[in-house]
Amino acid sequence: MDIIKFLIDFIIHIDVHLGQIISTYGLATYIVLFLIIFMETGLVFTPFLPGDSLLFAAGAFAALGSLNIWVLFILLSFAAILGDTANYWIGYFFGKKIVAHPKIPIDEGHIEETQKLPALEE
Repeated sequence: MDIIKFLIDFIIHIDVHLGQIISTYGLATYIVLFLIIFMETGLVFTPFLPGDSLLFAAGAFAALGSLNIWVLFILLSFAAILGDTANYWIGYFFGKKIVAHPKIPIDEGHIEETQKLPALEE
């Protein structure tokens, strides 16, 4: 049980532990950052990941010279775009099945509202 609590705390507060990750894993830190940003934006069930605060922390470490700002910019931009695209395709393929599932309480009226085009203001 303590291991689960530690893992949850570590994942939720990974921005606090980023310095330790950089010193321990070096270049593999970029892979960890990529995966976290991808999962936060791309997987429906992981919005609890600290992507925004992690970006600020990574930027601070880049300002200190521990990470390369250009590698961060390109890699994490790609992770966010790839994650967003993955999330779109998950919704495209599974969205109607999830909404139609009787055990998942999603109001069909809300879905119809999101599909309406907004009125254009002149």
